[in-house]
Amino acid sequence: MFLQLWIGRHPYAPLVRRARKPRSPSSRPIACGLMDTSEAHAPPGPRDPVPPTWLQLAERVAGAGASVVQRYFRQPDLAVVRKADDTPVTAADREAEQAMRELIAREAPERMRRVLGEEGGGDDSDHATTDGDYLWVLDPIDGTKAFLGGKPTFTTLVALVRQREPVLGVLLQPITGECWTGAHGHATRMNGQAVQANRRRAQLRDAILCATTPHMFAGVDRERFFDGLVPRVWHTLYGCDAYGYALLASGWVDMVAEADLKPWDFLALAPIVQGAGGVITDWHGAPLRLHSDGRVLAAATVTLHEEALQALRHPRNP
Repeated sequence: MFLQLWIGRHPYAPLVRRARKPRSPSSRPIACGLMDTSEAHAPPGPRDPVPPTWLQLAERVAGAGASVVQRYFRQPDLAVVRKADDTPVTAADREAEQAMRELIAREAPERMRRVLGEEGGGDDSDHATTDGDYLWVLDPIDGTKAFLGGKPTFTTLVALVRQREPVLGVLLQPITGECWTGAHGHATRMNGQAVQANRRRAQLRDAILCATTPHMFAGVDRERFFDGLVPRVWHTLYGCDAYGYALLASGWVDMVAEADLKPWDFLALAPIVQGAGGVITDWHGAPLRLHSDGRVLAAATVTLHEEALQALRHPRNP
């Protein structure tokens, strides 16, 4: 009953209701609708603001993938294939990424047509991300297990990388229609409204920590996470996938710590967290780049981030 009332009052309720029924391939793509400009822009420098038209393009790319995912959500006849690493993949993953790639090929400038995707692979070599070249990094369904379980915490992720650094990120939840965007020179927004990370819980012992699953931590990472960080926070939530970083950007949780991630899992999240005033790095405190090692720590404030880094570096027994 509570869920029904919440959906009925949610500002994006029309999107939620439409998502309950399969949609035809010709249905209009989901759109974040955050920017409205037709100005032309020269390519920005490494730290220049990202042109709003590029944000629009990234939103359309995410929307193209999310529209495909939406059609397959909670369809009982959806076939699942296990990849070599035992992670699941479905027709929804593959068709969504293909739709995203086709939109990039059709609408992106020539210098912005290289793509690295979770399902379709691509070029992540240095020459693809140096000088004036750009690389799109796509994850059509981040959280495929949540998607298969009927839990709407999976997301569609789009990152734009320049010189190995993510300069733009979009996170779109295909069922609720919630969409976060972050980019160099822009405040992070959720469906057009600026958001900010929570600054009220200033100490680690009061913080809410997120991670996708306890099983993502192995070996020394497991000791660092469970003996170092978890005992020092107030509460730990599991099962959010990339959605946890969106919750951090909007001020609902204070920290996310994860390991064993791939570039398409984390690159889109860096501009979103940073544009909301948060901090996001690897476990050594270095900025996230295309070839980072897959260990990610995000926090609402610099102080929380520093305390969490120290906890990860110096684990203790419970």
